Amino acid sequence: MSGDFANLLADLKEDEVIKLTKQRLDSGEDPMKILEDSRKGMELVGKRFADGEYFLPELVFSGELLKQVTEIVKPHITETTSDAKRRGKVVLGTVAGDIHDIGLNIVDFMLDVNGFQVYNLGVDVPAARFVAKVKETGAPIVGLSGFLTPAFDAMKETVEALDKAGLRGKVKIMIGGGQMDDEVRKYARADAYGKDAMAAVTLAKKWTGAS
Repeated sequence: MSGDFANLLADLKEDEVIKLTKQRLDSGEDPMKILEDSRKGMELVGKRFADGEYFLPELVFSGELLKQVTEIVKPHITETTSDAKRRGKVVLGTVAGDIHDIGLNIVDFMLDVNGFQVYNLGVDVPAARFVAKVKETGAPIVGLSGFLTPAFDAMKETVEALDKAGLRGKVKIMIGGGQMDDEVRKYARADAYGKDAMAAVTLAKKWTGAS
């Protein structure tokens, strides 16, 4: 069923994906497994986009489909952390010049259900907005997302902007997304690279002493 689900999502079969999501929940399956299959489906979408099989409309639609799945699944995830006892604040965003939000939204969701207060700035976020949001919220963690190679420079510029604003010593910065890796982390002078949403959660827990 897992493989079918991931493929149906990648094929953008909206009705079948929603129906199967509800069936799996009704059968008592672990909702986190559905999210994991959703992630696999989105990886397939990302690959098809990179290979030129899919274009922006398909990418946008897949993101909307993912949001529908997560909205159905979210109430079934038991999380004892109340809003008053949030583990920490995280500012998230896809850096300037990049409009990919699939990975961003999965990370947002996973941090949220793991007890973090998330400020998702969306896509194509200029460095100044990250700086302003960190100042406004006092968030100790910043997550920079990007999918394409031009994001490398935008990530570096965002880290530099936080540095110039005197905030670099107060925040931990993680990067993630399509073509990101540890070499990009070094180039951007970020603190860590997370290969997926769970890696982001693990880092956030470690940095807030919640692991």
